Amino acid sequence: MNDSPGARLQRLFEGHRLTPTQRRIAHCMVRRAADVPFLSSVELAELAGVSQPSVTRFAVALGFDGYPALRRSLREMAPAESAAALSSGAAPAGAAPGNEYQQAVLAEIENLRHLAEALADPRPVARAGRLLAASRPLPVLGLRAAAAQAYGFAYFAAKVHPDIRLLHEGGTMLQDRIDGAVRAGASALLCFALPRHPREVVDALTHARAAGLKVVTVADSAFAPVAKVSDLLLPAAVGTGLAFDTACAPMLLGRALLEAMCDDLPEAQSRLEEFDVGAAERGLFVE
Repeated sequence: MNDSPGARLQRLFEGHRLTPTQRRIAHCMVRRAADVPFLSSVELAELAGVSQPSVTRFAVALGFDGYPALRRSLREMAPAESAAALSSGAAPAGAAPGNEYQQAVLAEIENLRHLAEALADPRPVARAGRLLAASRPLPVLGLRAAAAQAYGFAYFAAKVHPDIRLLHEGGTMLQDRIDGAVRAGASALLCFALPRHPREVVDALTHARAAGLKVVTVADSAFAPVAKVSDLLLPAAVGTGLAFDTACAPMLLGRALLEAMCDDLPEAQSRLEEFDVGAAERGLFVE
């Protein structure tokens, strides 16, 4: 079992009905799992962008008398080396040096490190790959901030999968296109969901599940609003240090899903070779 600090925190949150503000706090705590046992409620509130009373209510929602009780529990779970580093006055792992651009890069590196820890157990991605490979056609959904992730996945997936259907524009026809994929034989849908989460995505996934599709979702957090309408959710954090979020980890997780899907498509290699031959004949690329 993955027993990283972030994984231990996620197990603590499981089974609790959290409000959007509380999910924001939970997401922040997972991203800063090594530091959070040693943060005050005010510091955690600042990191999560919420009020201090919200942090207190969050602790009570988890079953603690207040934030001090929650922090004591987190300290008991924290590795001894983390406690030693904090007591010695060493800078927290999240305290990045340099200017805001360097800090944004370092934060993304930290997100990728957390993703690597999560992928220590490859079974969820392998299961997702099997679901996606078996779906003919395979609808790939991503709206607004997640549209680029969906497009990137669909572009490469179309080279190995016989029928990829990109759904990257909302509107009244979105559910019609999902219905059309179901009528054509689809058994699963892949969704990329990044903040801010459009209500339309939640509605579309609700409709997809009601239509019989298995929903695989790549989201910024296990506590994202789409979690309740997904059959298999794979989290990968986004960077929030710049004016607009950065999504290196969700992009990389999408490529890992592609790899897993290829493993379950026997014709994947032959399709790639066929494409390479055709591309050379047409002179598509400048070598």
